[in-house]
Amino acid sequence: MPSLLDIRRRIRAVKSTQQITKAMKMVAASKLRRAQERTTQARPFASQMLRVLNSLAARVDPSMHPLLDLRTPPKAGGRVLLIVITADRGLCGSFNTNVIKSSGQFITENPGREVALGLVGRRGRDFFARRGFEVRYEQVNLFAKVNYDHAKSIAHAAMDAFLNNEIDSVYLVYNEFKSVMVQRVVIERLLPIARLDIEAPEGTAPTTDYIYEPAPEQLLTTLIPTHVEVQIFRALLESNAAFYAAQMTAMDAATRNSGEMIESLTLYMNKVRQAAITREIIEVVSGAQAL
Repeated sequence: MPSLLDIRRRIRAVKSTQQITKAMKMVAASKLRRAQERTTQARPFASQMLRVLNSLAARVDPSMHPLLDLRTPPKAGGRVLLIVITADRGLCGSFNTNVIKSSGQFITENPGREVALGLVGRRGRDFFARRGFEVRYEQVNLFAKVNYDHAKSIAHAAMDAFLNNEIDSVYLVYNEFKSVMVQRVVIERLLPIARLDIEAPEGTAPTTDYIYEPAPEQLLTTLIPTHVEVQIFRALLESNAAFYAAQMTAMDAATRNSGEMIESLTLYMNKVRQAAITREIIEVVSGAQAL
C-alpha cells in the first residue's frame, strides 16, 4: 500500500497536469474562433470558383491548357502526387491519425498507381519519412500563421510537377472543419481539373456555352493556377480550424478525466489515512491492555 506522502505527490502531479490541459483548452478555444472565421470567409469564394472551373472545363477543349489534360482515367493507374495536410503538434485526439490512416488506405487501395507524397505538417512528415515513401517536398511550421503565400508555394510545386509530366494527377488529403465536435477527412482530386457540368444531365454534353473575354486560353491561364492556389489555401484553413477544434475537445476531456482522477485519489488517500489512524488507536489500546 502506498504511503500518504506518495499519494499526495501524485495528487499534486495530476493537479499540475489539469492546470496545463485547462490552459491549453482555453488557448485552443481562443484560436479556434479566429480560425473558424477565416475558414467561413474562404469557403464561398473557393466553392464558387470550383463550380465555375468545373463548368468551364466541360465546355472547352482540354488542349487549351495543360492542367486540363486528363492523361489517365481516375483509378486507372498513373503517377499520383498525394498532398497530406496534418498538424505540426499533437495533443489533439485522433486528428493526425485519421489523416495518416486515410492516406495509407488511398495508397493501398491503388496498387497500380505510383504515389509520391507532398507532406504539409510535422506529424505527417515524421510518420511517412520514416517508412520509405517517396517524398517530393515537405513544409512544416506554417500553421502558426497560415497565409496565402504558403498555399502558393505548395500549389506551384504541384503544378510544376504536373506540367513537367512527372505526375499525372494531384490529390489533397486533409481534415475538413464541420463543427467543434466533428472533423471529416476529405480526399479530393486537385489536378487535372474535373470536367463536370452542373446544368447538363449526367452523360450528356453541355447545352450552353460562354462568351469569353479575353480569349479562353488567356482566361484559363490566369484562372486555373489561381483556382489551385485557392483550393489549397482553403484546405489549409480547414485543417487549421479542425486542429484547434480537435485540440480543444481533447484537452476538455483530459481536464475532466484529471478531475475524476483527483477525486478518486483523494478518496483513496482518506481511506489510507483513516486506516492508519485506526491502526494507531488499536496499537494504543492494545498497549494499554498489556500494561
